Amino acid sequence: MQARTLPEWLSYLETLHGKTIDLGLERVGRVRDAMALKPACPVIMIGGTNGKGSVSAMLSTMLNRAGYKVGTYTSPHILHYNERVAIDMRPVDDDALIAAFCAVEAGRGEVPLSYFEFGTLAAVWHFLQSDVDVMVLEVGLGGRLDAVNAFEPDVSVVVSVDLDHQDYLGPDRESIGYEKAGIFRSGRPAVCADPHPPQRLIDHAAAIGAPLYLLGRDFGNVRLEQQWSFHLGERQWHALPLPALRGAYQIGNASAALAALALLFERLPVDLGAIKRGLLEVDWPGRFQVLPGRPQVVLDVGHNPHAVRALVANLRQLPFAENRYAVFSMLADKDLEAVADLAVTEFDGWFVGGLDMPRGQSGARIAERLRAQGVKNVHVLGTVSDAWKSALSVAAENDRIVVFGSFHTVAEVMSARQTLT
Repeated sequence: MQARTLPEWLSYLETLHGKTIDLGLERVGRVRDAMALKPACPVIMIGGTNGKGSVSAMLSTMLNRAGYKVGTYTSPHILHYNERVAIDMRPVDDDALIAAFCAVEAGRGEVPLSYFEFGTLAAVWHFLQSDVDVMVLEVGLGGRLDAVNAFEPDVSVVVSVDLDHQDYLGPDRESIGYEKAGIFRSGRPAVCADPHPPQRLIDHAAAIGAPLYLLGRDFGNVRLEQQWSFHLGERQWHALPLPALRGAYQIGNASAALAALALLFERLPVDLGAIKRGLLEVDWPGRFQVLPGRPQVVLDVGHNPHAVRALVANLRQLPFAENRYAVFSMLADKDLEAVADLAVTEFDGWFVGGLDMPRGQSGARIAERLRAQGVKNVHVLGTVSDAWKSALSVAAENDRIVVFGSFHTVAEVMSARQTLT
C-alpha cells in the first residue's frame, strides 16, 4: 500500500497487527536489522511511570541550546502525531513522517508490527537521515520489552516507578521496577530518580554490571528560594533557575536530566548557560500547564495515582479559588477509584464526559464509579468537550477549572478551546 497522506498512513498502521500492544523485541529487532538502523551518535533512553516526557523535553532543550542537533521521540501525542518525532523540539512535518513510514514498510517485509513499533522504527530512521548529534528516546510502556529498547542507550534514565499498566508490568512496584530496569545496559551508566527505588531495579543493575546512580545517594539537588543547585560526583552546577515546567516535582525531573548530561559530559559537553536557558525555555504542554486568563485553567495529563498525587500537591500551592471544578475522564483500565480517593476533596464540582475509543468508557459509567467513591456534585455530559463547555459556563472569574485524567481528556479540551477561539 502506498498511502498518500499522514492520516491514511496512521489508519493503515492500526491494521498491521492484531493487538494494539504486543510487547517483545523479536519483531522490531528483525526490522531494525533489515533496515540497518544502528545509531552512531549518543542515545539517551528515558523510562519511568511518570515524568519521562518532561525529562525528555528538558534534556532535548538543554542539548539544543548547547548547539547540538537533537532528535526526540516521545509518546503519546496530544493533538497531532507529529508531536512524537521532533528535531530540535520542533515536530517534523507530514512529508518527513510519510518518507519514514515508507522506509519501514519497505524494510519490514512480512513482519507484522504494532502501531508503536512501526512508529519507533520510523522515528529512528528519520533521525539517522537527519544526521542528528544525539537521540533522546522515551520508552512507551515498561522498558524491558518496549520497542524503544531495541536500540542501545549510552545512558538510561528511570524517572519514577509506581503503579500503572499492571496487566503488562506486574502487580507491584518491585515487578514494575524490574521491567523498567530492562533499559539498563552492562557497562553503561544508569540513572534512577525515584526517591525510593525498588530493590529489584537495584539488583538488576548490579547483576548486569550497569553503574547505577541513585537520587539522594549518587546525585542530588539543593533547593533555595528562587534557584537550586545540582551535584553528581565532582560535577556541580549552581544558581540554576527553577524549570519553566510548573510543579514541585519538576526539580526532581530536572535532576534526572542533569544526571544524564553529567554522565555523558565527555561526549556531549554542555555549558552552564545552555543548561540555564534550557530550564527556562523548555515547553511541554499538558503537564500541570496553567493557562493565562480567568477563570484559571489547569491542564494535566495525569492518569494514574502517582501522577494525580503530584497534581493534588501542586494544586494546593496555587492561590485560593472560590470554586474548584474538575473536567474529568479516564480510560476504563485505569485505577479511577484510587484517583478519586486522592482528588475527592480538591473539587467542588465534577464535569465528566465519555471517551469514545478502545478502552474508553461513558460519562455515566465514570460518574457511577466516582459516586461509589464518595464524590459528590458530579455532572454527566456526553463528551469531554461538552463537559468542558459546561464547566466553563458556570465558572466565574475567581474560580478554577482543572482538566485531567487522560491524554485524551486534555486533547479534547485543547481542541475545544481552539474551536472557541
